[in-house]
Amino acid sequence: MELAGNFQHIRTNKYFAGSKDTIPLFKGFYSNYLYGRAAYGVTKDFTISLEGGYFLKKHEIGFNSDTAQSKGIADLIIFPRYDVYNHTAEDKRVELTLGMGLKIPLGKYNDSMVVYHDSLMTLYTTCPPTVQPTNGSHDLIFYAFFFRGFPLHNFRLFANGLYIKKGWNALGEKFGDYSSISLFAGKTIFKNAGITLQLKGEHIARMKAAENVDLLGLYNVDTASTGGRKIFFVPQLSYTYKSLTIYGSSEFPIYQYLNKSQIASQHQFTLGISYRFFTVRSRIPKAGEDVYMCPMKCPKGISNRPGKCRVCDMDLIKQ
Repeated sequence: MELAGNFQHIRTNKYFAGSKDTIPLFKGFYSNYLYGRAAYGVTKDFTISLEGGYFLKKHEIGFNSDTAQSKGIADLIIFPRYDVYNHTAEDKRVELTLGMGLKIPLGKYNDSMVVYHDSLMTLYTTCPPTVQPTNGSHDLIFYAFFFRGFPLHNFRLFANGLYIKKGWNALGEKFGDYSSISLFAGKTIFKNAGITLQLKGEHIARMKAAENVDLLGLYNVDTASTGGRKIFFVPQLSYTYKSLTIYGSSEFPIYQYLNKSQIASQHQFTLGISYRFFTVRSRIPKAGEDVYMCPMKCPKGISNRPGKCRVCDMDLIKQ
């Protein structure tokens, strides 16, 4: 079992057209996000996790009084993964994991704000997508992870790929599909501390509108100003004590190409914690205890008490 959570902060006042700075559309944007995950190893190779998050604030700062902000619960993610290959030896460890998940929107995607108010009338408009807690669509997530460890040198190389197939929401919006690939190199230092360097590339497709839905007129969304590609350098430091790990990372954009004119990435950092533990007490006998073994000599058919073999279901025999 793993319980994990982190705090993510994003802040930017950069705007790009293509790969160059451009005129700002508003003063800036920032968000504070809390993320949590509970993962359970159903078997040695199969893991399923429930993940979700809550925005403490998403804030788009306008030039005058047109500031937009929102907060609230975001999405629920159901994410099963399976180790299709896992080999561990004294001098190496190789792992290949595949996963496919579902993102379910729980928060608001059509939150509104006041644009005019007096004693006689109050006018509202839908907040821009940048400050909504969720995009309101059910999305499919495809995931692949490859790991190559060198235990004798406390060194590891790994990579992952992610593709998110976005669905349509009730406003007639389809956010662009997201894909990324990351390469990592990690090293354990000072026994319990670690450093990991990541190079991440990502691509976001253009947003789409349903037939007969004018996103620009209704929600002030220009689909031509969506989508792009980016490359990030992400260093991470971690410290592990027994089953508890704390870590921190920061994303540094080294290349950005954004369609038309958009807000760009600038500052992002993450602080997190993870705790792993076993939910079942070990059945391996200790010195002086009785030993019960499977008559078929199954590798996992050993226990310190009567019962059945977890592999072939035969009754264990006292030795």
